[in-house]
Amino acid sequence: MTPEPEKPLPSTLYTKEYFLNACEGYEEFVESQGERLSRRLGEAFAYAEVKPGMQVLDVGCGRGEILRHVTRLGARAYGIDYAEVAVQLSREATQNEATPIGVYRTDAKRLPYPDGTFDRALMFDVVEHLYPWELHASLSDIQRVLKPGGMIVVHTAPNRWYDQYAYPFVRLVRRLQGKQYPANPRALNVEANVEVHVNEQSIVSLGQYLRRASFNQVKVWLNSPPQHRHENIVFRGLRHVFFEWPPFRWFFEREVFAVGVKDN
Repeated sequence: MTPEPEKPLPSTLYTKEYFLNACEGYEEFVESQGERLSRRLGEAFAYAEVKPGMQVLDVGCGRGEILRHVTRLGARAYGIDYAEVAVQLSREATQNEATPIGVYRTDAKRLPYPDGTFDRALMFDVVEHLYPWELHASLSDIQRVLKPGGMIVVHTAPNRWYDQYAYPFVRLVRRLQGKQYPANPRALNVEANVEVHVNEQSIVSLGQYLRRASFNQVKVWLNSPPQHRHENIVFRGLRHVFFEWPPFRWFFEREVFAVGVKDN
């Protein structure tokens, strides 16, 4: 007997406090009013190679700063989000832009756009909030609304293999150093993630999702935020090995990026 799919997370979990105090890039957004992107959002956005005249869809537009950066490159920006508060924040953040920006509340599994509408689809820090069946449905519908030759750019964190395999080791070492690390890696740094992260990815699983949704030229890779730690030579050496050498880096790098292309 096939189990019933999990119900989507309630949109009410995504409050204004969440977007302005916990969601990736909030510090840069609050400090610069959306003018400056966080390191990893900026890195993911750069891979989209947005050009003037493009039609760009931001799936899970959150606070709206990506939409502003899209339109300032001369492209037409559209944003959708499941959370009403995100739609409000995005509309506020983009209301003074010279080019109109369409921001709508809708479900990423049922996008309200015709086939072949967009040159780019951006999906930044959304994947981990969607149950497996939702993620497949969303990627499939994104593939539908992309133009032939259009590209999706995905960023998600944390790397599932870090949580499963590396984090227990990291936690043990840090606890031996007298530091408090939670047993649940989802509670590390951002406690809200315990409720809203339901489907973290690895470099293997994210590629599989994209290919299953009929994307081609799929590329998936890892990265990590800079580590500004003052550590002795032993820890610096171990960090270099864990973050730079395969196969260790597959488990210790924290962020997962991916691109996929819709065939012509």
